[in-house]
Amino acid sequence: MNASADMSMKNDEVLTVELEVFRRQHRDLDEAITALQERGTSDQLTIRRLKKQKLGLKDKISQIEDRLTPDIIA
Repeated sequence: MNASADMSMKNDEVLTVELEVFRRQHRDLDEAITALQERGTSDQLTIRRLKKQKLGLKDKISQIEDRLTPDIIA
């Protein structure tokens, strides 16, 4: 089952909770990346992996926000 089919089966309450969890994880990853970069002796591969995870979360957040926000025809 793909992600969009999985999302269509969830109700808005579940999606809202998942949205908050993903936003928190996104912030945590951002803080971890910043901390590693400030240390100066950080592993670039680790930073790249964390940034990739953060980008994946951003995509999930956008999909959920699109699902929760009704389409308004102007």
